[in-house]
Amino acid sequence: MIPNKFLQFLSLTKKAGHLVEGYNKCEEAVTKKIVYAVIISCDASENSKNKFKVKCEKNDIPLIEGYSEKELGNVLGRDFIKILAVKDEGMANKLLKLWNDSQEH
Repeated sequence: MIPNKFLQFLSLTKKAGHLVEGYNKCEEAVTKKIVYAVIISCDASENSKNKFKVKCEKNDIPLIEGYSEKELGNVLGRDFIKILAVKDEGMANKLLKLWNDSQEH
């Protein structure tokens, strides 16, 4: 069972076809400004985290970090995934709200 609303909605976002998965694809999507949020696993390399933090800040794209690569992978039907980006603005906003709500508790 998926443990929280954020991960449940992330799974729905994948099923709707609104996720970009993987380092190179996400990097390209952020550079082209065609995504509205980036999610990076807490166990991605520091170099990757720093690179995406800079790119996201430069392009005014929110960055979420807090789940392991296995937690993210499990809800997306993979063994693991380190980086994702959300292509739909409404879904990105909902994920950001769910993330912020989960951080308040």
